Amino acid sequence: MLVAFSVSPAGSLADTGSDSVGDAVAEAIRVVRESGLPNETTSMFTTIEAETWDEAMNVVKRAVEAVQSFAPRVSLVLKADIRPGHSGQLQAKVDRVERRLTDG
Repeated sequence: MLVAFSVSPAGSLADTGSDSVGDAVAEAIRVVRESGLPNETTSMFTTIEAETWDEAMNVVKRAVEAVQSFAPRVSLVLKADIRPGHSGQLQAKVDRVERRLTDG
């Protein structure tokens, strides 16, 4: 299962004196990386690969909680590719598209 998500603080950032969301987002990504799950962070989303729904949602929940420590309101966008029995898809899906591009 691949889960791509974006979590960020909304509303007034508590005790930061800044409108930047970078510190809050960094804490969410720290949660993801410490989870040990395969992951990739891009400019818009972080994608994790998990064996089960519960495993994936536990990481998403903890990332949201990390962001909640910065602001009273949080925005979460989530997209999932649920395909039991397949692993290594975080890179394999990209590799398949790249092969198609080079094969013409």
